[in-house]
Amino acid sequence: MEQHEVSRWQEEIRRLKKERNAVILAHYYQRPEVQDVADFIGDSLQLSQQAAATDADVIVFCGVHFMAESAAILSPDKIVLLPEERAGCPMADMVTAEALRQKKQEHPEAVVVCYVNSAADVKAESDICCTSSNAVKVVNSLPPEQPILFIPDKNLGNWVARQTGRNNIILWEGWCNTHDRLTREDILAAKEAHPEALVLVHPECRPDVVDLADGVFSTAGIINYARNSEAREFIIGTESGILHQLQKTCPDKQFYLASNKLICPNMKSTTLPKVKYALEEMEPRITVLPEIRDRALNALERMLAIR
Repeated sequence: MEQHEVSRWQEEIRRLKKERNAVILAHYYQRPEVQDVADFIGDSLQLSQQAAATDADVIVFCGVHFMAESAAILSPDKIVLLPEERAGCPMADMVTAEALRQKKQEHPEAVVVCYVNSAADVKAESDICCTSSNAVKVVNSLPPEQPILFIPDKNLGNWVARQTGRNNIILWEGWCNTHDRLTREDILAAKEAHPEALVLVHPECRPDVVDLADGVFSTAGIINYARNSEAREFIIGTESGILHQLQKTCPDKQFYLASNKLICPNMKSTTLPKVKYALEEMEPRITVLPEIRDRALNALERMLAIR
């Protein structure tokens, strides 16, 4: 799309946003032109919390389905729109509420710690949620002898187990298709090409990739670290969309994507025309059934209560 077309779409979206009293949220992995039209850019749960605190009537979530569900859970009185209804998350799809109920029967003594990258009905079956930035804190808040069923990301769960030293964490067999593509060989090749660069990766990466990193952080954590670091070059091990904010935040620093495989097609499926259509037609709407919402909210609030 040519820049003049981008500007035209963005202008129309801003006009419609004002008419609808809407707030636009964009995850860091969205296309740059979508990020640039958003009111808030960030990680998924942080965005939902920011939207809940506004007086907007409408939330337009430029992300994937579970993120829009989280917004609906935290803002039941607002209309939540997901511009691309088919924007899902393969990792979230790797656990279902029914499968989780069966696993809970196998491990009745275990507390279910649920990564927020999961569907609302899965959160409803869980005891407490976590994000990639607070997962260690959430697990450390539980009694050391307490078995934990960590869902759905085995890579994040493995990293948490190593950080906490706990050997009683049962890992669900799930993973992020994008982060799990990154290999040890990719990191070694990037380090050879950029020997002065620090390696920053997301904890959804494989353990042997994490082992080669200078820092392991959530998406927002990677940006904060790069902003505050005295280093001038960084190899980035997370989805490519983060480069837009890194370059805006730290224009005097160099960032190299660890692999050209780090592209999430679901995140990239949201476009400016789809955002405009959502505001015009007030659809696709994302809702969560009240009985699911109440239980999912309990799991989120238990997490938010941890200080």
